[in-house]
Amino acid sequence: MLAALHQTYRRTRYGDPIVVVSGLPRSGTSMLMKMLEAGGVQIVQDGVRTADEDNPRGYYEHERIKNLAREKDRSWLREARGKAIKVISYLLKELPGDHNYRVLFIRREMSEVLASQKKMLERRGESSATGDEQMAELFESDVWRAGYLLKRAPHFEVLDLNYRDVVDQPKAAAERINAFLDRKLDVEAMSGVVDNQLYRNRA
Repeated sequence: MLAALHQTYRRTRYGDPIVVVSGLPRSGTSMLMKMLEAGGVQIVQDGVRTADEDNPRGYYEHERIKNLAREKDRSWLREARGKAIKVISYLLKELPGDHNYRVLFIRREMSEVLASQKKMLERRGESSATGDEQMAELFESDVWRAGYLLKRAPHFEVLDLNYRDVVDQPKAAAERINAFLDRKLDVEAMSGVVDNQLYRNRA
């Protein structure tokens, strides 16, 4: 009851929540953005990073998000209220507290995240100076810190999702998202854009 009253107060003071899709890189955040778009949620993106072999359906990114840690003026986020925007887990702590956020946080098997990232770097002719074991430790720490923040900061509400579950049971995932966001989204359309063939790095 107290939590519900607190959320009502925040909604009255700060307006509609910003829908945030978050998780580690290569964890399925673009898939969730595609689902939200299909369901009828307006997406905040700039189209700078275009679709490629690694993300053939697009990245759904806004370059300005990457500068959250350095930007002092974040008033532009007000325009994202009621819409969806992608924010990697590491940058969640930079979101200002004068908004409400409903966060879809997607988790994926760490070995799959690392394999997907490695293949992406190889396609670009790049390499990482950080080994898999160290990268896994960094990512695990990042996810833990994000989870801690999401559960304790009053401006966040969070729905945890699992990448494999979303791919295997997209309609069930779409229904959970619809209920969490408290909207009348097109659940059939949302589940219809999940492409099992794009699950290319299975543990």
